[in-house]
Amino acid sequence: MDAKKILDNLLETSQTATKKGLEMAEDKIGLPAEGEQRDAMLDGLGKGALAAGAVALLLGTKGGRQLTGTALKVGGVAAVGGLAYKAFTDWQQNQNVTIQDTGTPIDLLADAEANVRSEAIVKAMISAAKSDGHVDDNEQKLITAKIESLGLEQDITSFLMKELNKPLDVADVVASADSPEAAAEIYLASAMVIDLDKADERKYMDDLAQGLKLDAALASELESSVS
Repeated sequence: MDAKKILDNLLETSQTATKKGLEMAEDKIGLPAEGEQRDAMLDGLGKGALAAGAVALLLGTKGGRQLTGTALKVGGVAAVGGLAYKAFTDWQQNQNVTIQDTGTPIDLLADAEANVRSEAIVKAMISAAKSDGHVDDNEQKLITAKIESLGLEQDITSFLMKELNKPLDVADVVASADSPEAAAEIYLASAMVIDLDKADERKYMDDLAQGLKLDAALASELESSVS
């Protein structure tokens, strides 16, 4: 699964394909059920963008989230790495602390490592979006049916179904952070789809920060960078 392409399409402001993907994920507007025309449309759209639309569907259900707000203003994968790195650097300077090995920003990782990091970030965003419990059983069935109807590669469908159906588990998200930089990126991406004014979502982010061993001032710096 090309998680990096999915994440890039999900976040990239300039790519209208992601919005198209979301429209198709929600309504399959203008997408034939089968045949050459369907194949041509999917090829033109790009499976990465369509998969991003499916992820957007998980992030923007009846809870009222609109993935056309903060997240899409951030930019692509490179921006996530850059924002997290800047917040990390500013925090170290402001707190007069030095961490020798902070890790590598996602945009500077080799392709295979960047893909692993991207998958962790997508998982974190889905987990954060579920933190207010707004995906009930009926909605989960509807989302499942829509995603399965898209004709995505099996590994992408399996990944999305697994993330949709698993119970909320901050520890599982935390386990994906293999460096302070990775932890900062995971927290920053989670903040994009959280309403920090809601008590249950605020608690989720506090638990996430604690699990990721993020200083309170650093967590605040990361939140501010996407607010």
